[in-house]
Amino acid sequence: HMVADQGFAGAQHNLALMYADGRGVTKNDAEAVRLYRLAAEQGYSHSQYNLGLRYINGEGVAKDDAEAVRFFRLAAVQGNAAAQNNLGAMYANGRGVARDDAEAVRLYRLAAEQGYSIAQFNLAVIYEDGTGVTKNDAEAVRLYRLAAEQGYANAQYNLGVMYANGRGVAKDDAEAVRLYRLAADQGLASAHYNLGNMYEKGRGSARDDAEAARLYRLAADQGSAGAQINLGNMYANGAGVAKDEAEAARLYRLASDQGNAIAQYNLGFMYVNGTGVAKNVTEAVRLFQLAAAQGYANARYNLGVMYANGTGVAKNETEAVRLYRLASDQGYAPAQNNLGAMYKDGRGVRKNDVESVRLFRLAADQGYANAQYNLGLMYANGTGLEKNYIQAYKWLDIAAAAGNDSARITRNELKKRMTASQIKIAENIKK
Repeated sequence: HMVADQGFAGAQHNLALMYADGRGVTKNDAEAVRLYRLAAEQGYSHSQYNLGLRYINGEGVAKDDAEAVRFFRLAAVQGNAAAQNNLGAMYANGRGVARDDAEAVRLYRLAAEQGYSIAQFNLAVIYEDGTGVTKNDAEAVRLYRLAAEQGYANAQYNLGVMYANGRGVAKDDAEAVRLYRLAADQGLASAHYNLGNMYEKGRGSARDDAEAARLYRLAADQGSAGAQINLGNMYANGAGVAKDEAEAARLYRLASDQGNAIAQYNLGFMYVNGTGVAKNVTEAVRLFQLAAAQGYANARYNLGVMYANGTGVAKNETEAVRLYRLASDQGYAPAQNNLGAMYKDGRGVRKNDVESVRLFRLAADQGYANAQYNLGLMYANGTGLEKNYIQAYKWLDIAAAAGNDSARITRNELKKRMTASQIKIAENIKK
């Protein structure tokens, strides 16, 4: 106090830190701001920087991004790396100043060249995304590495992602695992999640479902929706943990409540089947609707099935067609097949055998056995295209090999009407 009262900026700054943290004095944000301001007015860059933080967060002062920018700038021009980084972030996000990606890059670079790990990380992200600079994955890797070597968890994680995907560096799953582990050891949820995924898939390490579940749990407990879903899947399937469908439903619900479409779909499916929860098709419809509204193809398809059958909702074949079409346009084979069936039968849409064939073929080409069977029937009957027993046999045989019993029976019946030559041609085409 005595030295600070004499106007020494360093003492004013240090006393402000004591008030900010409540060390040796009662915590007092307003007094901390007063002392920071005294030191800042003398040009003390650390106080200018801390005062900028106070204005960003509204601690001891009214929140004011423009004033934060002013104080960051005062410290930045003196070479304060933390201030240069934060001022760069303000320009990058257009907070308190007009957005200027080039200026953000310039400021991040100044701080990065001083070895400031957060700025190295931020500049790496910009090079990875190509915002304000020419996209350059190799430069992003270089910068991530500089920050990672200083122990910055986010950089260790992002560098791990680059190694896992072979971006800007040769793909190396073992190195990705090493980097994820470094970040995970610092408690980074995304690193726990990605490391769990590597263990689950046996990438960069021996497959270990129990370790994957442990890591997913750490991330799930921090609120990671992806980890909650994956851990839910493990409980649903009894992989790495004892099978527990109720626990799977609980985890899906946590992620669903965060608005995650996959979780909403998975939980909806559990309500359809009464798995881990009491069966409730109305609740299933609600969850499918939430996921479908986010564009999740599986949910659009299943919601279409609910409308087509009048399950949990009033039957509406026109709405079923609409939903099937949305999922079909996303390339979802079951929806293409079902939409083909609606066109074939004239349900919810004007009958159109040619369109039906087109849709069955889209799904069949993706290996969807039901569509292969349906396409085989269209060829066998000459519906929507010219009758062709050879093509019919080919598709029915493919579907039968995939386990479709109806296709197997139909193929065997069709075989009785075909010549040996036709059968041989069909089998050769299939190969």
